[in-house]
Amino acid sequence: MSVVPGRSEQLSPNQLQKQEQIVEAARVVLARDGLAGCTVRAIAEAGPLTKSAVHYYFADIDVLIDRAMAAHINTFAAGLREAAARHDDPRARLFGVTEAYLAEFAARPNGAFLWFEYWIAAGRAQHPQAIDAMLTSITELLAELLAPLDVDDPRARARALLSYLLGAVVQQRVRPRPFASVRGDIEALCFANYG
Repeated sequence: MSVVPGRSEQLSPNQLQKQEQIVEAARVVLARDGLAGCTVRAIAEAGPLTKSAVHYYFADIDVLIDRAMAAHINTFAAGLREAAARHDDPRARLFGVTEAYLAEFAARPNGAFLWFEYWIAAGRAQHPQAIDAMLTSITELLAELLAPLDVDDPRARARALLSYLLGAVVQQRVRPRPFASVRGDIEALCFANYG
């Protein structure tokens, strides 16, 4: 059982289902309208529950937005893991994931805007733990992909690769490049010997 944030009572399975419906409605609104458009009214209109139900289950809209963004990143990470599973060769797995990463944002440009918008808002609100959890999730996946490739310090390379990918998302919006060109950058970043 779970507890409603700010309340002491336990949630029943039915109430947990309602809470998840609200989170899903918030995901839809965030993807469609961005952070500024994610209001209780918009969430209620996008889901099966009323504004009062949204307020009951989430007294703080920021908690709801954090949960919805976490659901977005979990779905995104699951998609990247599916892309990895399509390849047997470890190197092909890494490039399959990085290509899927960039393709996701190319297909859904509002997704990139939403992530950056959310990170800025969370940073301003001084609760970076939500951002850290998102970054850690993807960094861990990249480190797992790099580990069997005999690179020095796979975790450090994973952090550098994620930083590169975040920048590449922005650059691809301004000046798109084919993945073959981007792949060369990733090769240099991950496999060059520094030192």
